[in-house]
Amino acid sequence: MYRLLGSIGVLMAMLATPLAGQAPTRAKPRSWTVPRTPDGHPDLQGTWTNSTLTPMERPDTFAGKATVTEAEAHAYEKEDLETNDIDREDSPLLARINGANAVGGYNNLFIDRGSELARVDGVKRTSLIVDPPDGKVPPLTPEARKRMAAMMRSYDHYDSVKDRPLSERCIIGFGSTSGPPMIPALYNSTYQIVQTPEVVMILVEMVHDARIIRMNGTHPPSNVHQWLGDSIGHWEGDTLVVDTTNFTGQTAFRGSGENLHVIERFTRTDADTILYRVTIDDPTTFTKKWMMEYPFVATAGPVFEYACHEGNYAMPDILGGARKSDGAAASK
Repeated sequence: MYRLLGSIGVLMAMLATPLAGQAPTRAKPRSWTVPRTPDGHPDLQGTWTNSTLTPMERPDTFAGKATVTEAEAHAYEKEDLETNDIDREDSPLLARINGANAVGGYNNLFIDRGSELARVDGVKRTSLIVDPPDGKVPPLTPEARKRMAAMMRSYDHYDSVKDRPLSERCIIGFGSTSGPPMIPALYNSTYQIVQTPEVVMILVEMVHDARIIRMNGTHPPSNVHQWLGDSIGHWEGDTLVVDTTNFTGQTAFRGSGENLHVIERFTRTDADTILYRVTIDDPTTFTKKWMMEYPFVATAGPVFEYACHEGNYAMPDILGGARKSDGAAASK
């Protein structure tokens, strides 16, 4: 649907705050039964969004606080939406997207970051990361730091289309929207789940990705690599557990390599919510395992087509500009 080049770092029913000394008023729980497919498992099918103002890593303003009060959440949400209003010429978000030039190719019509912090167990969260407790990505290993430095240097190469990042070439979505893990992004954070006893398919709005989760299968040999990894699912009670391995070294989630191992858990908690919990493990990249948790919320949709290369002249312009620059340098 919409187009945005380059890697994009990742950038959800209000409850009344009780008065001091006053017991909180609890809403009467609604009667709800987990819908089930004919084979008896929870029905996860539908269209969902993980859009949220909650950042992946905890902001310093919330250091030491995994959750916030409704008043604190409201203040943060208001400031975030006003500060990062991309229609403002001095928007920090605009500068992060477009770099020093800060040329506005997008406006708020294109942006869908949600309007609230993510709510889990009735409380708003300050980071998607729940472990480590500080809400930060664990430090990289020395090997990973070298790999990241080499990867960043490679982005300065313009000799071939193959030199450019995967998302810039429309091979996979921006910012790990497809994952796994499936991270909220600047826009197009909508997913459609289709479920059978043998396969669960997750259609991702960003770019054109469709994740195929084979139920109760086995992974291929370790030398068989896939852009989104190989995902095998099974049920643990009412939770869908998805184990993904066999990544390519080029996917590089937060600097990860081909040894990345991701375990996702999808639990239907009410009519409008799937709780998504994901564990990231790559001992060649991160000094410890880490975990995120946030909701996927029901949305009317639809999932729009993302024609990533349709009428997109960016790639020939990028390489053509490099050739022009080369010619100018050679003529000096």
